[in-house]
Amino acid sequence: MATHISAKKRIRQSEKRKLINKNKSSEIKSIVKKALSLKEIEGAEKIYKEAIAALDRNVTKGRIHKNAAARKKSAITKHLNKLHVGS
Repeated sequence: MATHISAKKRIRQSEKRKLINKNKSSEIKSIVKKALSLKEIEGAEKIYKEAIAALDRNVTKGRIHKNAAARKKSAITKHLNKLHVGS
């Protein structure tokens, strides 16, 4: 167990950050899954923009690796393009 004041503070901070990161990670997974499951173009375009923004925001914060975000954005873009071609 930590005995220094600064070590105790560091533990508190890391617990808060852990919760925040876990919530943001869940949000990313949810929005990507939602974007890939939509079948109509209008709703998909709106969710597409939200998903790309969320991924970029979390890359900037260091919660997700830039290549992982690029891979997810690519998958979402391919799905959106299929919807455009199909209609």
